Amino acid sequence: MIITTQSGQTFDTEKDLTAPERHILQKLFLWESMASSLEEFREKKQTALIKGWNNSGPVPESQALRDIVRHLEAKVRLRLKRD
Repeated sequence: MIITTQSGQTFDTEKDLTAPERHILQKLFLWESMASSLEEFREKKQTALIKGWNNSGPVPESQALRDIVRHLEAKVRLRLKRD
């Protein structure tokens, strides 16, 4: 999957993220539309990073994932502003 952030950065999730990071990103896509606050979205991200893929343990957060998460946080902020 190719993700282009609001700042124009482009990421290929197959190349730029590890398999555990892709798994976490899938969860965050869901939480992007469900979180009732930015804080809740951030908590879900932290929980996912700590638990890892199938509770396999902590997942280190790459710069690519950090940039994508910032993009998702901006989308959460925008959605909450509209609601």
